Amino acid sequence: MNRGLQAGIVIALAMWGQIAGAHGDEDHGKDAKPAAAPAGYVASAAAAGGSSPVRLPDGSVLVPKGSQRQLAIRTAVAKLDDHAQSLELNGRVITDPNAGGPVQASQPGRIEPGPRGFPVLGQAVTRGQVLAYLRPVANAIERGNQQAQLAELTSQLGLAEKKVRRLEELEGSVPRKEIEAARAEYTSLGQRKTAVDASLNQREALIAPVTGVVSAASALAGQVVEARETLFEIVDPKRLLVEALAYDAAVVANIAGASGATSGGALALAYLGGGAQLREQALPLRFRIKPPLPPLAVGQPVKVIAQLKQRIRAVAVPAGALARNAGGETVVWVHDEAERFVQKRVRSQPLDAARVAVISGITEGERVVTSGAAALAQVR
Repeated sequence: MNRGLQAGIVIALAMWGQIAGAHGDEDHGKDAKPAAAPAGYVASAAAAGGSSPVRLPDGSVLVPKGSQRQLAIRTAVAKLDDHAQSLELNGRVITDPNAGGPVQASQPGRIEPGPRGFPVLGQAVTRGQVLAYLRPVANAIERGNQQAQLAELTSQLGLAEKKVRRLEELEGSVPRKEIEAARAEYTSLGQRKTAVDASLNQREALIAPVTGVVSAASALAGQVVEARETLFEIVDPKRLLVEALAYDAAVVANIAGASGATSGGALALAYLGGGAQLREQALPLRFRIKPPLPPLAVGQPVKVIAQLKQRIRAVAVPAGALARNAGGETVVWVHDEAERFVQKRVRSQPLDAARVAVISGITEGERVVTSGAAALAQVR
């Protein structure tokens, strides 16, 4: 027998021994449970990836323990419970009408700085503080008429004063009612003159309606403004509201609680009530933001999660537990084995600003990935 044939026999015997060893300790009885993933998949994954995460042909992901710690994968046992049915609404931050408001011009005029100059954005102001002055302006005809009226009133006031003095000198010989009538006429003319003179020369003080900070300012020295033009906006940043729009009138009386989410974090909301008149084919709902308040701006969009009075049976998981598969479907990852994760399609709805309620797709007792689901979805 030549050497080539002997080498072939040795290799064949070695391979036969490996196959026999691989199956020698397995129980092939009818009660044996099949493996969750074919052994060939795991073996090929270990050979190809070593200690790196690998996606298996059946769609599951093999992640060694070391990689699980690096990816900060955390799991929690799924537990069915009764939760409030929720509704997601679009909202925005608005000013509390009792803690904010605009400073507007009551008439056409020219803007002048206040005692401390014009306030700047973010400056704290107190209620009643003078922010600027408004000096009324009028066209030539109106100003001429006012000056003519002022001159006439000045003349009448002088005559009325002389009349009062003359009657007072004759007190006792003239009826007292004539003296009182002359005095009343003199007082009336003096008040009318003061009013006309004020319309020509006096300036109006623009004061802060509430205590807060300046959120908007558009006043400039010498600026000519029209009546009702907004010059400053005052807001109390510790007292803000959220307004959301509901397109179902039944929602107004069916809200048990609410929470909100912005780019700055979650908000705790208290439901105040809803309107009874449509605005843009929707009913406005008002919520008060509970402290502590994150940094917010008036007009900032807010995603409002309103909890309704109805209850549903679902599994509560963090919002970060949801991911998307290649087909764009919503999935969660389940820790099926020590190093194997399986994705399952689910149907969910928002529960609050930080959690979602999984209505179907997972069963109670499964270990759901609550942190690191996005990293698992990227394994290829």
